[in-house]
Amino acid sequence: MITEKLYYQDSTIRSFSAQILHSEQDDHGRFYVVLDKTVFYPTGGGQPHDTGTLNDVRVYNVEEKNGEIRHYTDTFLEAEHCTGEIDWERRFDHMQQHAGQHILSAAFENMYGYRTVSFHLGTETCTIDLEVSGIHEEEVSRVEEKANDVILENRPIQIRWVTEEELHKFPLRKEVSVSENIRLVIIPDFDHNGCGGTHPNKTGQVGSIKLLHWERQKKNIRVHFVCGSRVLKQLQDKHRVIQGLITFLNAPQQDLEASASHILEQQKNLEKTNEQLQAELLVYEAQNLIEQAVVKDTYKLVKKTCRDRPVKKLQQLAVNVTQSTNKTLTLFVNESETKLQVVCARSNDVDINMKEFITQILPMINGKGGGSKTIAQGGGDKMLSPEKLIVEMVRVADDLLTG
Repeated sequence: MITEKLYYQDSTIRSFSAQILHSEQDDHGRFYVVLDKTVFYPTGGGQPHDTGTLNDVRVYNVEEKNGEIRHYTDTFLEAEHCTGEIDWERRFDHMQQHAGQHILSAAFENMYGYRTVSFHLGTETCTIDLEVSGIHEEEVSRVEEKANDVILENRPIQIRWVTEEELHKFPLRKEVSVSENIRLVIIPDFDHNGCGGTHPNKTGQVGSIKLLHWERQKKNIRVHFVCGSRVLKQLQDKHRVIQGLITFLNAPQQDLEASASHILEQQKNLEKTNEQLQAELLVYEAQNLIEQAVVKDTYKLVKKTCRDRPVKKLQQLAVNVTQSTNKTLTLFVNESETKLQVVCARSNDVDINMKEFITQILPMINGKGGGSKTIAQGGGDKMLSPEKLIVEMVRVADDLLTG
């Protein structure tokens, strides 16, 4: 027995009574019931499913499978009859967004020939993908204005069931995807479109449409928008953010953009100054390390253990040391909570290949790394203390330099 779809008879019905045809459990262990009639709209045509209750048991999903409409419930529903009620706020929101999408898509196509190729009704915002590679802000503004004019005119939204043979009588915006039980949603003198979703009776019930932003999506343009009560929510959210920024930036609303731009420019300048100062500090630190170098038979040794220092800074420090003095080998070990990192470098006149050197060091910490003849780096596990690792690194270096 095919379930009677009451939502197609009247999309404003909120409650109903029905006979339970059967209660089942699907392959995933989810309980569901099939009724002789229903107001619950199943997921389809870009519109999400309804939610609500059957005999006060929550209906959390509705799907049409194998010709039957399944109402998925929290618990097994053991009864012959039931009363159902949909979440009207959710349904009406879907009706507003879906009808708004029809109006918006028709406006884009009627005014500029931009065809809608997909529609997504999300929980916060909606999107349409337009078959066009670029779009201008002026076009978006004009389309939004036209769409809201159609809403304010409170035009009727008509439903027509037609046969495939009758389709040629209607100026359809796109081809229908079915050949039987064809349902058209019509806004006279504006839009004719095949659709299986629920819609208000008049465009005025959509409330309003606001286009939020648009972006390139592959070869198309994706337009984000909201309709109805979601427009008010967007306004409230943005107003709350703006009020917070007014307080934070100590500037009136009309000056927020300039004030934020000024702060960002200041931040960039401070970051640049900070980088310059840090570079100067590394130069001074390098000179201090050179002064503390241990003089060996054939080279001077600069060694240092540290904690939670950026490897790039240690690399620059090592370069500063080896480029500022001769016959110098630099060995750094950086310790983090769970890892050890190694940076090693040499002056040009020290006869040791740092890339080969580090390949002998990294196995001691189960590490990986690499580098060049003059500087190398790597990291691994904290298998021994930084001080012990430094001792081992000096030993390996002495072995290599003394042959």
